[in-house]
Amino acid sequence: MGVVGNLRYSCYLSISLKFSPMTIEILLKYLFTVLLIFSFSAISYGQVEKAEADLQNIIKELEIVGLSVAVVKNNNIIYTNSFGLKDIESNTPLSDKDIFRIASISKSFSVTSIMQLVEAGKLSLNDDFSDLVGFKVRNPKFPETVITLKMALSHTSSLNDSEGYFNLDVINPAKNPNWANCYNDYEPGKGYDYCNLAFNMVGATIEKLSGERFDRYVKHHILNPLGFYGGYCVDSLDASLFTTLYEYKASTKEFTPSPSAYAPRREEIKNYVMGYSTPIFSPTGGMKTSATDLAKYMMMHMNQGKYKGTRIISKKSAKLMQTKAAENGYALAIMNADDVIPGMTLRGHTGSAYGLNSAMFFHPKEKFGIVVLTSGSNAPETAEHNKVVVQTVNSLYDNFIKKE
Repeated sequence: MGVVGNLRYSCYLSISLKFSPMTIEILLKYLFTVLLIFSFSAISYGQVEKAEADLQNIIKELEIVGLSVAVVKNNNIIYTNSFGLKDIESNTPLSDKDIFRIASISKSFSVTSIMQLVEAGKLSLNDDFSDLVGFKVRNPKFPETVITLKMALSHTSSLNDSEGYFNLDVINPAKNPNWANCYNDYEPGKGYDYCNLAFNMVGATIEKLSGERFDRYVKHHILNPLGFYGGYCVDSLDASLFTTLYEYKASTKEFTPSPSAYAPRREEIKNYVMGYSTPIFSPTGGMKTSATDLAKYMMMHMNQGKYKGTRIISKKSAKLMQTKAAENGYALAIMNADDVIPGMTLRGHTGSAYGLNSAMFFHPKEKFGIVVLTSGSNAPETAEHNKVVVQTVNSLYDNFIKKE
């Protein structure tokens, strides 16, 4: 129901109590609840009403199927709510507890895991990626240039997705005769190309060095300490919470469900090879969670690796993840974006897959952050930052964060 849902419920119920035989004591209980919510959230009912009117206009304009949002201010989640449908076919309303596949925001969980292993002395960001992955990772046009782990994490490795990225065979010289196509023409470290394959290889590295299956490592070392519900393994989650994702076809103006977003891949898991089968869980984009829980994770990065007294990574690691490593402002699975809110540089990541658009952006000094998860819209996927993300983030910022 969310902060706003609880608020409305309390207000409406309090009004109805005036005309019921319930005692004054119970009435005061509900009024006290309302006061607590207002006090905790530091937002007014007028702010909420205006914000939701703005969001409803965005939903209508962009034909958003389902939208979940969370707003953080001064290290507190001050607003959460969900709009639209969880599933069109069953006409099920979306709620705050429902979870989405969040796509490429998932990459930051992989890097957070890597930083934990760096802190444990198990590897270095300057290590040869070949040594970590277990087979040759060299651009054949620059065979003497070592491709480091840091290059892979910052998309500067010269690797690309031209052969696909759903298994590691595509880049393994022993498995694919066309492996050389996985490399660009520029020297590693001297260019940028967003690469999903590299992050699935990073996931394999996490398994090799930790001895834990990728999805379990993330759960044990990041999610559980944060009190975070979600994960990469479909069968470890409550399937009734999955929000259906929809791809929009402009030619027919129809939304088509994307069930493969939550494919369990049980047969592949039965034959799992540690340190090689990792793309099954998609370290590059397979995390599933809610906007509210993602906000907790975002706050950890906003506060340099610590959330509510629980440290996930060191300050040094957190700062490094946010420090520009590529010319376009990309760091280590965290981008520095100055084209979302005018005049402001935010840190975070976006995601786009199966019709979903997602965003997690924060400002470490101003101590605010915004999470947006959408299950489908008519906004084109070609934009640098999807129109749904930009409009929704700006609306929430203007209504809940911006100082007059």
